[in-house]
Amino acid sequence: MKAMIFAAGLGTRLKPLTDSIPKALVPIVGQPLLEHVILKLKTAGFDEIIVNVHHFPDQIIDFLKANNNFGIRIEVSDERDQLLDTGGGIRKAKHFFDDGQPFLVHNVDILSDVDLQELFQQHLAADSLATLVVSKRDTFRYLLFNNDQRLCGWINEKTGETKPISFDDISGFNKLAFAGIQVLSPRVFELMETLDAKFPIMDFYLSNAQTQVIKGFIPTDFHMLDVGKLNVLDEAERFVRIGTPNP
Repeated sequence: MKAMIFAAGLGTRLKPLTDSIPKALVPIVGQPLLEHVILKLKTAGFDEIIVNVHHFPDQIIDFLKANNNFGIRIEVSDERDQLLDTGGGIRKAKHFFDDGQPFLVHNVDILSDVDLQELFQQHLAADSLATLVVSKRDTFRYLLFNNDQRLCGWINEKTGETKPISFDDISGFNKLAFAGIQVLSPRVFELMETLDAKFPIMDFYLSNAQTQVIKGFIPTDFHMLDVGKLNVLDEAERFVRIGTPNP
């Protein structure tokens, strides 16, 4: 089973830590975020992983080598010349996903207790273009799903912006927050062929939502933490030790 870890981000919200190390190597309970995600994927049966790099890329490459790739196949997708955003990063790694099977993509700064095998099996059963882990946590940017958990749109409640632009009425839709974990069908690469080198995966989904089935996966009794800011590092330590964020 194959997976990708997004580890190329600049980590600007974690400054000054990320002035000298990449976000992926920020330690939580003595282990870098990247290690926590790799071990979670490995435990779930993902034994072939590609990691994209941009910010302090050699530190990540050296870390993987020093740990003997954690005993599995791990490759690096090098974006040091240009940060390609989430969609462009996935497309650059197309060569890695050459077996025609769905693959999982996991943000390096997400800690969660989601059952990755359950997510993967639900994606296989639905045969959708993509399956996104979502939850009801508070945010101001929401994905909009119908009662079949099919993606229909997006809204920024602070600005009132919606996508698609013609999306006028959100009543009757479920507002859910993306949790940074997703499973994709290899069919995505055909739809990406004509796009620019750099593009966000969520805009890609929204532009295809009317013609392609993109589903939401809401785990039961779900706990997750976005370790993207300095003020959540203590909470991340508690999450790793106990399994839940602060109440």
